[in-house]
Amino acid sequence: MSTKEPASFNNSARRRVVAMALVSVVVLALGVSNVSRSTPVSAASTPKSKCGSTSPSSTTLSLVVRGLQRTVIVHVPKSAGGRSSLALVLNLHGSGSTALEQEELTKMNGTANADGFIVAYPQALFPDGTGFDWNVPGVPLVHERSVKSKPPNDVKFLTLLVGILEQKYCVNAKKVYATGFSGGAREASQLACDDSSIFAAVAPVSGLRRPTPCPTNRSVPVISFHGLLDKIDPFAGHGEKYWTYSVPSAARYWAEQDHCATKATASTPAKGVKLITYSSCAGGAIVELYNIMGEGHEWPGGPTLSTSITSLLGPQSNAVSANALMWSFFVAHPLP
Repeated sequence: MSTKEPASFNNSARRRVVAMALVSVVVLALGVSNVSRSTPVSAASTPKSKCGSTSPSSTTLSLVVRGLQRTVIVHVPKSAGGRSSLALVLNLHGSGSTALEQEELTKMNGTANADGFIVAYPQALFPDGTGFDWNVPGVPLVHERSVKSKPPNDVKFLTLLVGILEQKYCVNAKKVYATGFSGGAREASQLACDDSSIFAAVAPVSGLRRPTPCPTNRSVPVISFHGLLDKIDPFAGHGEKYWTYSVPSAARYWAEQDHCATKATASTPAKGVKLITYSSCAGGAIVELYNIMGEGHEWPGGPTLSTSITSLLGPQSNAVSANALMWSFFVAHPLP
């Protein structure tokens, strides 16, 4: 797969100014609520944030962005309330799922409370059963469903969402990250290519891809997790049309993209876990892939699934905590 030569990457501030300007144009309404998650909310405007105004909360935002109604759950940690800016993690749900289900699956609010960062759970728009799918550019939907002629631009939505949250909360612009599960992991992989001036690092879970084309000229730190028994997005590739090459190939393609050392190193951080690491990357980046034996299509260290789902996806493994590992990785890799 082709890669781009490294180039100086000093336009982060310029792109963020452009994104913030677009926010003021496309955000037509913003609502907040600290009550029931199912309660629709609305309001007229979003004031410019001051760091002292960010207080602990779990909030549902109802937005109209680029003419489309969007939903985002935002959790501000219990430690918030001071004047220090906080990191922001976008946590994207999988195909056929919802923002609320992703919040419950990953249990990341607890990690945010313990480590002091804001976590936001955006929701996609393509209907899929009781949930929704993300529009990953140029990639087929699950079950080979067709994409309508004018699909929502989720990359643009997520970029603008960061600007919205920066206006509303006390966010450290150098510490904005993206993670996601399955289809959300594929969308997070896309953000690393299309918006690397905004997202400092990404952590795809059960869905690492290296999009083509990948226009970024910045080396993006990537940490990923994948179960060897995954039947939805097979570790060896050769799944549905959106899932062709293997997970190790995806990590290797990212290593090429980031201009890392050609040869990876392997280690065993826990029983049944193999860590593949590509280091000596341009710009201080690194690519890490956790191969988890005995694990299916799941969030490592997450809640145990029902027996019926386990029979489909594979046995559970809690050998590693994706939340803890990705947060340590994020802390080590802010924007330069």
